[in-house]
Amino acid sequence: MDNHMRHNEPAMSQYVMAEAVREAYARGEEDEALEPLVLVDEEGMPVGRIRDGDYVIFYNIRGEREVELTRSFVEEGFQRFPTEKELKVDFATMIQYDGTLKVRVAFPPVGEIEHTLSQVISEHGLRQVKITESEKAIHLGFFLNGKVDRPFPGEERIIIPSPRVTSYEEVPEMSIAEATEAILEKTGDPSYDLVIGNFVNVDVLGHIESQGAIDRAVEIVDSHVGQVVEAAQKANVTMIITADHGTVEKWLYPDGAIDTGHTDSSVPFILVSSDGTSLRDGGTLTDVSPTILQLLGLPKPATMTGDSLLEDPPVNEPDRRRVLLLIVDGWGFREETYGNLIAQAHTPVMDRLQGEYPFTALKASGKPMGMPEGTVGNSEAGHLHLGAGRRIPSDRLRIDEAIKDGSFFANEAFLWAMRGAQKDGTRLHLLGIVSFYSSHGSVDHLTALLKLAKREGLKEVYVHSMLGRRGEHPESGARYIQTVEETVERLGLGRVVSVIGRFWALDREENWDKIEKTYRWLVHGEGRAVRGV
Repeated sequence: MDNHMRHNEPAMSQYVMAEAVREAYARGEEDEALEPLVLVDEEGMPVGRIRDGDYVIFYNIRGEREVELTRSFVEEGFQRFPTEKELKVDFATMIQYDGTLKVRVAFPPVGEIEHTLSQVISEHGLRQVKITESEKAIHLGFFLNGKVDRPFPGEERIIIPSPRVTSYEEVPEMSIAEATEAILEKTGDPSYDLVIGNFVNVDVLGHIESQGAIDRAVEIVDSHVGQVVEAAQKANVTMIITADHGTVEKWLYPDGAIDTGHTDSSVPFILVSSDGTSLRDGGTLTDVSPTILQLLGLPKPATMTGDSLLEDPPVNEPDRRRVLLLIVDGWGFREETYGNLIAQAHTPVMDRLQGEYPFTALKASGKPMGMPEGTVGNSEAGHLHLGAGRRIPSDRLRIDEAIKDGSFFANEAFLWAMRGAQKDGTRLHLLGIVSFYSSHGSVDHLTALLKLAKREGLKEVYVHSMLGRRGEHPESGARYIQTVEETVERLGLGRVVSVIGRFWALDREENWDKIEKTYRWLVHGEGRAVRGV
């Protein structure tokens, strides 16, 4: 047994891993940063570690936070931290995390989304720049461009490093000063036709249970919006302010519990222009790109089904209009004040802009964002639809529909992994988030995989679970783990052998110390030992 392992007393419940999570709560831990838990046998040896020749299905979706952990298992010559070089695993992923990974993909991309905002602007020979912090770099690049990694000709990307801290509660301002400085510089440069800026603070801080830090983040963003508006007006640039989804405008459940997740609220759309243009109501994020194209005097491609939000544009439009799009991540719009940290904060700039300039609220969740009815918005879907100008069916919706119509249970990648484990006499590992609301995956997808494994006659199936309370009630992780333990008990197949907070396992800024910790949890069983019954 590894020297890093610490023993618990035997849990009283038959659902030992759920009980171990509850004990972690009692120690002051919470789901997101839960220290790794590992099931051990009577001799204290870790159960269900990933061994040479085993098969793994990483069933998370999205991918930008999943790619680093996947690389540590499948990338030849991986050198970010020490790994077991002789450990060869056969890996499948729910969706494509990165086209270079040597894995089987269950739900491959449907193809590049063509004629996005950035592509259209590029094809017309205009120049554009995108500015954000590293915390959201993939959203302003990959997702806004229709899941295309590469910049288009004439597209520049400026990524400001986010602070490297244990918690952004320590620095709610993050790197907004540097991001604002870059936005101001490019706004004042007439060679750029479109400037896209992104303030990340409200979304990032909204996932932390610290009202003081959130209040500070909201007020900082409001102040910096004012700086950008002043620069845009000075440079005679038409400015749009909007968001990708809501968060802290709905920070409390009706029972008073804190909701650290995204919301189903609309988001603001403010047109900072004094030329007499008005806005129509009833729009969605898909209407933003057509609006920008109209402001730039460019034709909307036929593939963009969204419509411009402009009503009564001025007759004498300038020959060449420049546009600045400022995406204020997580800034939802909700008139009710209960649990509304944005309404409660001091936001004189946004309040003034909403009163003085054309304003409307845009839908940013559920079906308009290509997601199942009633689901909350998220950064991926928000930026994807902002750039695409049309509704894009989400991976989650595709997977849910495949489960309903039965095609999920005939998926080639899943059958490859399960039948391969049987043929090779090895084991199957199911790795991923355990949640209902998470944009990274669903416990329903895990349940479907367990049912398929049962149907295929597998004998050894191990579940490695990640927790993260975003959009969940406090201590929801333990309830989800117990649900999975009840499922495997009912099926007579599988065992939950590992639990960890998503803070350690899902990273996108090359914090390789986190990924190494997760790797060693999976392979060596490093963590707090939980004795089985």
